[in-house]
Amino acid sequence: MTKPEVARRVKSYSAAAGYTYQYVFEEVRKARHGFSSGNEYVYRVSADRKTSFPVAIFIRQDAVRAWDKKSGRKLNGTEEYAVAKMRLFQALDEVDDFPTQRPELIVDESNLQELLGRLDL
Repeated sequence: MTKPEVARRVKSYSAAAGYTYQYVFEEVRKARHGFSSGNEYVYRVSADRKTSFPVAIFIRQDAVRAWDKKSGRKLNGTEEYAVAKMRLFQALDEVDDFPTQRPELIVDESNLQELLGRLDL
């Protein structure tokens, strides 16, 4: 049986690199990168409103667990989604030609706290 169509909300982001991107959240799924497990948040992004491409943000489970232990509480799903979105925005700001470069986007212990700081967490 096929999945029913879901209405997705197109949002815009004006990046520091000069582009205005449109993006749509598609899905979150369990994933592995090498020996690391975690969640992968997938967005469809467009720089020209004609063509779009998938962008995946991998959030390492070990980084989330370390933050949970350090903060004394668990990072909830909404907060994890927000971290993925902040990582997407960070990449759109930092990469001059994101549509052609498409870097690998990972959230790990080296950047999780900074991204959470943007959310006042």
